[in-house]
Amino acid sequence: PPGGAGPGRRRPSRAAAAPPAAQAVAAAPPGAALAVASRRLGPRGALVGLRITGNSCGNSLHRSRLSRLLIFRLASCKTLSVSWAEPTRPQKVCLCPFLPVHPLHISTHLYIIQHPAEENKVLRTVPLLAACLPQDKCKVKIGRRFSEERDPELSTVCRKSGTLILYPGAEAANLEEFILDSPIYPTTIIIIDGTWSQAKDIFYKNSLFRLPTQVQLKTSISSQYVIRTQPTNRCLSTLECAAVALSILEKNIYIQETLLRPLQALCSFQLQHGAQIRLSKEHLLKNGLYPKPMPKNKRKLRKMELLMNSIKI
Repeated sequence: PPGGAGPGRRRPSRAAAAPPAAQAVAAAPPGAALAVASRRLGPRGALVGLRITGNSCGNSLHRSRLSRLLIFRLASCKTLSVSWAEPTRPQKVCLCPFLPVHPLHISTHLYIIQHPAEENKVLRTVPLLAACLPQDKCKVKIGRRFSEERDPELSTVCRKSGTLILYPGAEAANLEEFILDSPIYPTTIIIIDGTWSQAKDIFYKNSLFRLPTQVQLKTSISSQYVIRTQPTNRCLSTLECAAVALSILEKNIYIQETLLRPLQALCSFQLQHGAQIRLSKEHLLKNGLYPKPMPKNKRKLRKMELLMNSIKI
């Protein structure tokens, strides 16, 4: 494999010096767009290796778009292992044309708190989101537990009066109503990326996330992320949540339309090539279509009953 050990080849050392992200982008073969797949993680989710893959779909414009997928992920990376390999997506299903020509101009800072299990999902939405936004406005923090000692930057952000965290609940304010009444206009929003159970675990087991003002979205839109199963019909993907929230905070509906465009293309391509539309668990249960036997665990069974009765869990 590229970069791997083989006859007469030495496995590169983790500590070996590596070019900065910007140099890695500049070193790409002419006419190649860039896609990124991070695979080698060190302790606590620290990135110690990265594979950059050339994509034959690209011209210089597409290259500048997808190079942002590289930059946003390497903000805290000290070492970088680079190799050129086969395209990650064939040309006919390339998402480059659906990304904005330039990163969207926004004043809001977005922090994505990503569960480690979500990072290696093939159809995750965070890379698409980050590719549409300026590098200094979208930061991804990977992990389950965060504290002032482990992440001083995040601790400082959570303590600022202009920071919001998007997480539904009885104590959460409606985002649209909150910005109308708040004396301090929000400058930062935090969104947790993962399954609902993973997001719940991160939110309740990290005291830092109880410091920002908790807000939620009151929207009637249905998720367009139809290639992954959601708990209920009202659940949105991380990209969709960010799209709605940023369009509200920036007072610009164009932001929502622009961020949703690559997601719509991704789902369309997947459905054209054999993927099936995934209905929500709530819909399957209510219509007797749930393919698995009901769980015997009382806690899980109770969750199923709440879904069937449309009660928020």
